[in-house]
Amino acid sequence: AAALKQVPAAEYNPMECIKTNVNGAENVIHAALANNVQRVIALSTDKAANPINLYGATKLCSDKLFVAANNLVGGDLQTRFAVTRYGNVVGSRGSVVPLFQRLIANRADHLPITDPRMTRFWITLQEGVDFVLENFRSMRGGEIFVPKLPSIRIGDLAQAMAPNIPQRVVGIRPGEKL
Repeated sequence: AAALKQVPAAEYNPMECIKTNVNGAENVIHAALANNVQRVIALSTDKAANPINLYGATKLCSDKLFVAANNLVGGDLQTRFAVTRYGNVVGSRGSVVPLFQRLIANRADHLPITDPRMTRFWITLQEGVDFVLENFRSMRGGEIFVPKLPSIRIGDLAQAMAPNIPQRVVGIRPGEKL
């Protein structure tokens, strides 16, 4: 589950992102094989689908490493690898929801919106945990599990959370996609 997962941080620190997300994935694979771990599921991101930023590209690379690791196992060993790929965890560090909540509580005069067209997929922490555990039970090795998730435009989210606070477009951060 560990990753350097913030898009701007990855864009500004590309080698750290590669070391963490790609080399770290390889380390987990080798450790699982060396210790005969039966099942390994990597946690990925929707940003790995058709990536336009370094974070998404490194997570796509990680996904491919985990899927390909099943080829290293052969028929005799028990270790199997799969991937879960989902969206933004509501309320997690770096999530826009706690930012908006903090700004609303502090009576901000506006909410910053990167782009009114920007859309994100959402999952709660418990839904994410349940999804991973469900996939541990059903995996055979090599799957990339993707749940059907609700999405919302960031502008609509801000409007729902604070209908009386104006929004200000601040622009897309480096590496972000709509």
